[in-house]
Amino acid sequence: MFQKLKGFTRAFWTANIVELLERGAYYGVFIVITLYLSRILGFTDVEAALISGIFSGGLYLLPTFTGALADKIGFKSSLVIAFSLLSIGYFGLGALPTVLESIGLVDYSEGIKFTGLLESSQRWSIVPIMLVIMIGGSFIKSVITGTVAKETTESNRALGFSIFYMMVNIGAFSGKTIVKPLRVSMGDMGLVYLNYFSAAMTFIALIMIIFFYKSSKTEGKGKTLKEIWTALVKVVSNGRLITLILIITGFWMVQHQLYATMPKYVLRMAGEGASPSWYANVNPLIVVLTVTLVTRLMASKTPLFSMTVGMFIMPFSALVMASGNWISGGEIDLGIMSMHPIALMMVLGIVLQGLAESFISPRFLQFFSLQAPKGEEGLYLGFSHLHSFISSVVGFGLSGYLLSKYCPEPKLFETHEAWQAASANAHYIWYYFAGIALFSAISLIVYGKVIERLDAKKQ
Repeated sequence: MFQKLKGFTRAFWTANIVELLERGAYYGVFIVITLYLSRILGFTDVEAALISGIFSGGLYLLPTFTGALADKIGFKSSLVIAFSLLSIGYFGLGALPTVLESIGLVDYSEGIKFTGLLESSQRWSIVPIMLVIMIGGSFIKSVITGTVAKETTESNRALGFSIFYMMVNIGAFSGKTIVKPLRVSMGDMGLVYLNYFSAAMTFIALIMIIFFYKSSKTEGKGKTLKEIWTALVKVVSNGRLITLILIITGFWMVQHQLYATMPKYVLRMAGEGASPSWYANVNPLIVVLTVTLVTRLMASKTPLFSMTVGMFIMPFSALVMASGNWISGGEIDLGIMSMHPIALMMVLGIVLQGLAESFISPRFLQFFSLQAPKGEEGLYLGFSHLHSFISSVVGFGLSGYLLSKYCPEPKLFETHEAWQAASANAHYIWYYFAGIALFSAISLIVYGKVIERLDAKKQ
């Protein structure tokens, strides 16, 4: 095994290490980004969701375009640009509250006291900062995977991508894990200082790229931005593919609630002792534990069948998340630990989401490619993640509205009793997402029947 690992180039290992650092930085910030926007900068739930949704959506839409640019200017130059932007952006997230405090718009010295920030447009300066992070992050998605592909051979490519995905998961896990101790030890200000941790991670990655990364020459290759845009228009105008994308969007809208709704929901309903960042880690853990088994189990089934099974699991996951509000009493004793009922049922719901993802994600690209015109599968697969762009923008936007309606910010109420009355039906949020998931699952069945008939007519 050691000899196999020695067969990879320095560029390969550098790319994988900086991917680990970047994922740790990203997930450390993103899991609590809506909390940062609301608690530190005073944005409403709807405003925070809008900003976060566009940010998340851009990270799925832009890589195809920035990837084309990376092919033109070279991978090393692209990574230097990417990590420079990320370091500046994360540092900006940490520094902005200090700037706002220095001009008297907020006071963080004794709790958080807004002294004009809510009426000022200055807080919207967060938007260009997040835009910088979004552009930097969009380069990473395409260039790192491109590096792994270029720096491996037919004999070690499978192992190379296995190492890459391991690094992605380690980075994501560690980033979410570090959030809880920071938030607990520093209170809400931990949401600010966490950004400096992320900035340090991406700055270390930048130094590594400058001194250790040397990949094969790629400048001047690849498609032009005009060609990419033409391809996007072609995909969107393909009725069969855009319908599939919209249906799968229902699954990802629910999945994105790990970041959009869950952190605020559990902290407001289960208390500040809850650990939303740790709960979110349950999802990749379940995927890692079940995806191989599920893939083998579904090997003899069609991609559409496997995806449909996963889609029907999602409504149940949302209902399980809602059920925590049905359980009366205090903490539930689990033997080695105790958990608030809302936190416990949230974790069980996330387990079901991870299981659903194991049925859906490995087969979606396979099924998507089968719906693309023959000979153009590669072109169309470049836009196969449009569902994540749509689900981010729509899913986060809906989350903000539902939180403000059913589970509002407690600080908006004069008494705890008044807030309890306003949030008595907080679990209704998950009914909406259960309905979306169920509608998507039924739509997928109908879609399968329709394309089956259309293909039969062609034959």
